[in-house]
Amino acid sequence: MSLQRMFSCSRLLARPNALQTFRRAASQGKMPLARAHGKSFAHRSELRQAKRIVVKLGSAVVTRGDECGLALGRLASIVEQVAVLQNQGREMMIVTSGAVAFGKQRLRHEILLSQSVRQALHSGQNQLKDMSLPVLEARACAAAGQSGLMALYEAMFTQYSTCTAQILVTNLDFHDDQKRRNLNSTLHELLRMNIVPIINTNDAVVPPPEPNSDLQGVISIKDNDSLAARLAVEMRADLLIALSDVEGLYDSPPGSDDAKLLDTFYPGDQQSITYGTKSRVGIGGMEAKVKAALWALQGGTSVVIANGTHPKVTGHVITDIVEGKKVGTFFSEVKPAGPTVEQQTEMARSAGRTLASLEPEQRGDIICALADLLTERKEEILSANKKDMENAISTGRLSPAMLKRLSLSSSKLNSLSIGLRQIAVSSQDSVGRVLRRTRVANNLELEQITVPIGVLLVIFESRPDCLPQVSALAIASGNALLLKGGKEAANTNRILHELAQEALSIHGVKDAIQLVSTREEVEDLCRLEKMIDLIIPRGSSQLVRDIQRAAKGIPVLGHSEGICHVYVDHEASIDKAIKIIRDSKCDYPAACNAMETLLVHRDLLRTPVFDQIIDMLRTEQVKIHAGPKFASYLTFSPSEVKSLRTEYGDLECCIEVVDSMQEAIDHIHKYGSSHTDVIVTENEDTAEQFLQQLDSACVFWNASSRFADGYRFGLGAEVGISTARIHARGPVGLEGLLTTKWVLRGEGHTVADFSEQGSMTYLHENLPVAQLLPGYRTTS
Repeated sequence: MSLQRMFSCSRLLARPNALQTFRRAASQGKMPLARAHGKSFAHRSELRQAKRIVVKLGSAVVTRGDECGLALGRLASIVEQVAVLQNQGREMMIVTSGAVAFGKQRLRHEILLSQSVRQALHSGQNQLKDMSLPVLEARACAAAGQSGLMALYEAMFTQYSTCTAQILVTNLDFHDDQKRRNLNSTLHELLRMNIVPIINTNDAVVPPPEPNSDLQGVISIKDNDSLAARLAVEMRADLLIALSDVEGLYDSPPGSDDAKLLDTFYPGDQQSITYGTKSRVGIGGMEAKVKAALWALQGGTSVVIANGTHPKVTGHVITDIVEGKKVGTFFSEVKPAGPTVEQQTEMARSAGRTLASLEPEQRGDIICALADLLTERKEEILSANKKDMENAISTGRLSPAMLKRLSLSSSKLNSLSIGLRQIAVSSQDSVGRVLRRTRVANNLELEQITVPIGVLLVIFESRPDCLPQVSALAIASGNALLLKGGKEAANTNRILHELAQEALSIHGVKDAIQLVSTREEVEDLCRLEKMIDLIIPRGSSQLVRDIQRAAKGIPVLGHSEGICHVYVDHEASIDKAIKIIRDSKCDYPAACNAMETLLVHRDLLRTPVFDQIIDMLRTEQVKIHAGPKFASYLTFSPSEVKSLRTEYGDLECCIEVVDSMQEAIDHIHKYGSSHTDVIVTENEDTAEQFLQQLDSACVFWNASSRFADGYRFGLGAEVGISTARIHARGPVGLEGLLTTKWVLRGEGHTVADFSEQGSMTYLHENLPVAQLLPGYRTTS
């Protein structure tokens, strides 16, 4: 093993100057540069800048559940993550437990082997079952386990061409100035040579910890938590990651009914925490971890306490923390001025329940008040929007199309105001509407009633006009709303949100709509599955795909692609075809309901009909890509399409040839996105087959794909277009933000009343449905 390690180290040191490579990459902005130590990071997103990192592995992380032996799979995944970060140019150090457990396993094996041989010689095999193991002294176990533990780390890190070095310390190594300087020098030299130091307390000789033995301003080494904190501060580490068997720090003992995981912990919150029992192994506990973390934080090192034992997250917990993701509890000295996003969600849900219980007229009053504010406070809104436009133009990061979406004008605000008033009028019977009434039995009536979904999270880009529209729909449907807008519209969104809350204040539900203005990543918001009921993304296809990937526990209402087709049948009217194709492609090419692929029946090739279609597209300056089959018919074809599943979002489209209507349907099912698809034909039977067989959210006959829009459908404002197979598909307006619940009214009825011995029988009679249940108040 030693020869292998020497070979690995020499190979590592022989590589082209690793430090020079790192510095070159850092100067180009690809790696974290060393920062001036003395102040911890204020926010999780800054953890990406961490250059020197200490990873503390608690006993519960390193050892198996039986406390005898190591959790090898878990340890291997942790080693891989540390090696990855080390190879990125970061300086990694590990503070590890596990020597006692590893030694206990070895000593037990030796004792059992010795006893079995001795008893077999003297007492016969029948007495083997009566063997008992003596209590093993921890120091002896540590002495027996240290070498094996280090050999295991060495073997694992060698797989990633990473060298390691073992350092055993005691309290004296920190309290004695000379020893402390020697330790500091050794660690710096190892880091300089790109070696991962693996540090542990020398449990073979260390005395039992003395309670309350901390010196003035200095933490004593009582366990690996205090060791990791002391080491992190001594080495001026940027980040300390403490892995244990709990998710992080809770506001009450984990497992209790009201326990909530704290995303961020501030030193001033210490008095509000109740600690539970300590870990199943090790000598520390959560109280010791918090004390060590706060000491390290005071010394300028950021700290995250997280779970290193969960099988689903262990493989990426360390790298997720360094990437700034919401994992575990982050310790910060800087407390934000406003509430956390979790607190905002709770506030929104509470106020949303009150909003849902209001009379329809009261919700309408709120929407009308917001409509009035959009025109009355027009100058404030346009001034804020002007700042956003100037910032966007100066940075040059937005395309002309995105700048157009970002811009607001007086006419836009007037149109928004009119649209909001329409919503207020049309939504009077939305919440609490009885969809079905059934007389189950005499004096036992059942109703299915519309109710709000709960808490909606709407994420939108460069569209500040989206905020009042979605707010009005949420108010009309009685839903609480969490809004996350793009930073390019921060000023406009802020004033529009203030106006929405001002309108909500009329009936005391100001908090029902919250604007997330903290530095929350979208992926972190998508993990709030216990707080958010539905996510609605409004933005690019990439944004929607990212959200669909991240929101594993929350349904997402939206579409990631708008690959819309227009199929021109051989019995199509040429005038209708040209008109529909031009409008579908050229009216607004960037829209999600614009045509991206034109399917043409084979019989139309080399006919005046096809020539007129091509001439029109050329006149409109549409770039044509030929599908494989279409290209085979041409001697000199346009550029062949790279993929038949492409959303161009510009004056480009693909043309492909099909032999029949059925082949067109098969093509759309294979390459389409289930958004909007069109058939142009004069044959009613062909059209009906197309409309029935095609499985898309919107299917049109002799009409432009651009009609796939909530406003054009008469839904008023829309929250988006959904291609998901959930409760709402296609353009989603107010109805898509409602669900139902069942209300049963009886007079002491029980199921036993309907048994063989009972006196009652089921009637199941359908009753007339009233528009709104008299006196009904819904709760979400």
